[in-house]
Amino acid sequence: MRKSSSLLALSMNAIGASPEAVADRQKEVDVLLIGGGIMSATLGTYLQALEPDWTVTLVERLDQVAAESSNGWNNAGTGHAALAEMNYTPQNADGSVNIDKAVAINEAFQVSRQFWASLVQKGVLHNPRSFIQTTPHMSFVWGDENVDFLRKRYHALQKNSLFRGMEYSEDPQQIARWVPLVMKGRDAKQKVAATRTLMGTDVNFGEITRQLVAALCKHPQFSLKLRHDVRDITRLADGRWQVTLVDLNNGGAQQVIRAKQIFIGAGGAALPLLQKAGVPEAKGYAGFPVGGSFLVTENQEVVKRHLAKVYGKAAVGAPPMSVPHLDTRMLDGKQVLLFGPFATFSTRFLKSGSLLDMFGAMNGSNLLPMARVGIDNVDLVKYLVGQVLQTDEHRHQALQEYLPEARPEDWYLVKAGQRVQIIKKDEKKGGVLRLGTEVVASADGTISALLGASPGASTSAPIMIELMNKVFKTQMASPEWQAKLKTLIPSYGQKLSGNVAATEHVLATTSRILQLDYTLATLVANDEDSSTGAVVGK
Repeated sequence: MRKSSSLLALSMNAIGASPEAVADRQKEVDVLLIGGGIMSATLGTYLQALEPDWTVTLVERLDQVAAESSNGWNNAGTGHAALAEMNYTPQNADGSVNIDKAVAINEAFQVSRQFWASLVQKGVLHNPRSFIQTTPHMSFVWGDENVDFLRKRYHALQKNSLFRGMEYSEDPQQIARWVPLVMKGRDAKQKVAATRTLMGTDVNFGEITRQLVAALCKHPQFSLKLRHDVRDITRLADGRWQVTLVDLNNGGAQQVIRAKQIFIGAGGAALPLLQKAGVPEAKGYAGFPVGGSFLVTENQEVVKRHLAKVYGKAAVGAPPMSVPHLDTRMLDGKQVLLFGPFATFSTRFLKSGSLLDMFGAMNGSNLLPMARVGIDNVDLVKYLVGQVLQTDEHRHQALQEYLPEARPEDWYLVKAGQRVQIIKKDEKKGGVLRLGTEVVASADGTISALLGASPGASTSAPIMIELMNKVFKTQMASPEWQAKLKTLIPSYGQKLSGNVAATEHVLATTSRILQLDYTLATLVANDEDSSTGAVVGK
């Protein structure tokens, strides 16, 4: 039996209830969570803290939670804080760099850090080093134009309190001290530049999800149903939702759950499930699936000589999750090195989904937006075609741009997760491709879903707050919920951007609880370098 199933059995024994009694009670629930990823686990954790008497059931089609997008092998695990990801800082027509999105993402990640830290203190999450590690985040570029961009990006970010401590260098020797393998064997005439932030993290979102669900299972008002597939969602006359499930472990036997509230956090499957509910808010949405694969090395002679997440610039037309990066990861208890991702294309909406997923989600309301997006995103189509046609030799050549002396025999290819980008009806253009994530809810807030992809998991805590503001408006405005949220997220309701003291306090406190490195002296020294106009390491 899988670990998650064992946890459920243990929780039922602990509360003195038989499986049949738990099943009977959970036929009618306050909240039904569909999809066993980090979003459902996060929302369930919030609700258990805010309304411990509410009955909550989580339904997952696979035999364990965190097996799709939240799984450590299926995502970048960067702990997206926009410290290194250059696609979050686009260049304006006048040559300046817009940092608005980077600031928003970093601010959101600080909320997630506080949420996880408070759960460690409450005993919900255990052993921070099992799910989060200090790992420097770097941006690395070559060529005059890219170096000029990175220099502008660095100076723009230095004006914001959230990015204090970032270092910049155009000196090959300095960069070689930061990431020796990236510089070893590189053409000495190649103009390069890099930024480095020591406070970056590597996050195992699968482990966080598993620990959150394990804690939820200890509560008498929570039920976990693994290997249950949602086949139908219908609205009842009294306003509740009736969900028909198929028990995949019991010969396809059908079960029915009636719920006051439904949240669909099923990754790429969220859109088809929202369409099943027939709510008008789902009309006009379509999904564009993009998969990925990574080159991986477990050769410790290589792995131990590179400790950083090094992000490059995306190719023209590349979706945001396809930005190349050379990534230190802690997976399955060991340190490995990943490079990629290399985009793949499949009509599946999930890694374990059906080839008919994309076609099944097509309808009269989204065909025009899909066609319009195809016409307007020729670069994306060309990029995906080129990626699909890549050979092992092409992938190795791409790796050598970041690791010049990489040997093919040290690396193997693994299939990563499947993401579904949002295509949305637009009155002016007909349809637009929306990057990032989007909360979609019915007018009465009784059913909601999270659509889209990156930076997703890293910002799960604030995303679920956004969702609760939509679907639990009255409760979110109450003093009781506000006070409880403050205990989970101390800076709740406060912006850190522009507030140096608050930023330092949050970083220092969460670093201590999560056992992360944080040295204020380094930040101050780097601030002094940038305030005098010096370029660190140049």
